Amino acid sequence: MNDISLLILAAGLGSRYGSLKQMDQFGPSGESIIDYSVYDAMRAGFTKVVFVIRSSMEQQFKEAFLKRFPSDIEVKYVFQELDHLPAGHTVSPEREKPWGTGHAVWTAADQIDEPFAVINADDFYGRESLQRMAEFLKNPPENSHCLLGYKLENTLSDYGYVSRGICAVQGDSLQSITERTHIERRDDGQIIFRSDKGEEVPLSGKETASMNLMGFTPDVFSVFERCFVDFLKENSQHPKQEFYLPSVVNEIINSKIAEVKVVPTPDSWFGVTYPDDKQVARQTLQNLVAEGVYPPNLWAK
Repeated sequence: MNDISLLILAAGLGSRYGSLKQMDQFGPSGESIIDYSVYDAMRAGFTKVVFVIRSSMEQQFKEAFLKRFPSDIEVKYVFQELDHLPAGHTVSPEREKPWGTGHAVWTAADQIDEPFAVINADDFYGRESLQRMAEFLKNPPENSHCLLGYKLENTLSDYGYVSRGICAVQGDSLQSITERTHIERRDDGQIIFRSDKGEEVPLSGKETASMNLMGFTPDVFSVFERCFVDFLKENSQHPKQEFYLPSVVNEIINSKIAEVKVVPTPDSWFGVTYPDDKQVARQTLQNLVAEGVYPPNLWAK
């Protein structure tokens, strides 16, 4: 059996949500969204979970999850801290937060030697999505990585704007990802993204969207290192610039380092970007339990 890992990005502070949402309870037996992701991953054949967290969260995470998970899944932790940088680089005194999702993945290089998938801690991806990712990672095509493509209209919050990577796809190959940091569905149903200049640009909702569910072979960490160093050379003294995961994927494509396959998924995303999303998440999970997709208690002995 081929070992594959799930890398869970859980260091974000949830400023729009208002609390440490990674450990909030949504399932009928107090499960978090992370619990459902790990449960789906284990069913799909993942053998290890690596959490990227802040060191200040370590004890809470251990208490919340380590005792809960079955013994046959290996669990590791790595810390995403502001000063965790490649040798020779320093932090601007004005910088308050770590460097973004690309930085988060880079911090896990020492813990992962096998094909791995990346997910966000506060996003529910769906059983089928993780199954399709596992199938890719167990036997990845030579010189290829993977992105799970969601239909944009299946990834929006009813309570405010979201950030999504909008994908250009040719056949089954990713051509580029464009990060849109302000996408929303207006009251009239129209989906738009707001540009940096404040212009509203309409979207159809049928676009392929990335939810950061990506799969890589471990050689990709050298690309993350190189891209992060280049980013720091340009932005180390800029207190709010972020090193985004899609920027590394674009570099892989543009430099022809590897191909990135797009695997479409029929699943609908839900998450907890805003406080009002919490009730939607709870009801959705309750419905999935009622349909028999999940048991009432994921980790019942």
